[in-house]
Amino acid sequence: MEMALLPGARRLLELHARELPQRDDLCGAFCGALALGAAGLTERRGEPLEQDAVAIAAGSVISGTRADGILPYGEPGRRDYRLEIPRIEDSDLSGTTAAGVHDAIMELSAGALHSIPLTGPWSAETLDGLFEAAAALERPVALIANFATHHLWGSKANAPQLLAYLLDGDQAGPPPDWRVGHFACVVGRISGPGGNLYAVADTYPALGNGGVHMQPAERLAAALERADMPAGGMLAVVFEQDADTLRRETLAVGLREGLWDNGTITQESLA
Repeated sequence: MEMALLPGARRLLELHARELPQRDDLCGAFCGALALGAAGLTERRGEPLEQDAVAIAAGSVISGTRADGILPYGEPGRRDYRLEIPRIEDSDLSGTTAAGVHDAIMELSAGALHSIPLTGPWSAETLDGLFEAAAALERPVALIANFATHHLWGSKANAPQLLAYLLDGDQAGPPPDWRVGHFACVVGRISGPGGNLYAVADTYPALGNGGVHMQPAERLAAALERADMPAGGMLAVVFEQDADTLRRETLAVGLREGLWDNGTITQESLA
């Protein structure tokens, strides 16, 4: 078996452990802040580049009240917003668009980082191709996944289940923890003769071990495809110097570049 971490993953995971959990409705902004931090960008003009700052730049919208079932089991939620973020009553429409996260990263990094939006088609093979291309870079890179959580394994897979997948390809893992559209970061991979397990840095400490859990490539690909929900995809966040290389590699493995509509409303729609 082999383990690989993305360049910058250790820094991203340090920030992840320090910033958990996300504030309500800000999973996309939380992940955007981690991508910026992994690249060494933690403040701009004296202001911290944390999840609220990314939310403002991304045009995030938060719900007036928290709907039942919107949080994973064991999470109380967090609404201690540092900045004033627009609100909407319908929690089904609150959050951050994929385009918003994409634009915020480009803006807040002043162009030092490029966000490459990838819409699929998602399979174990295209996911592996993307990860390998990203892992081959020398400068930090972040992969922000926008997926449907109910296609994933539950986050508490035990050692026998993980080994059964890695060694034999057995996908009989735990049932999903919850059912929402969500953002999280992919940070590493363990490869075995039976398949590849991806390490996901999630936005709640109740998921996995301190917010980190492992997912089979096939389950993560299905979650990204989001066939039964508004569209999903992956934002590959790289330094400007690496953008052309990663674009070329992702095209070679069959992925398409483009933004998707994940069903979240924009601030402009509230006007």
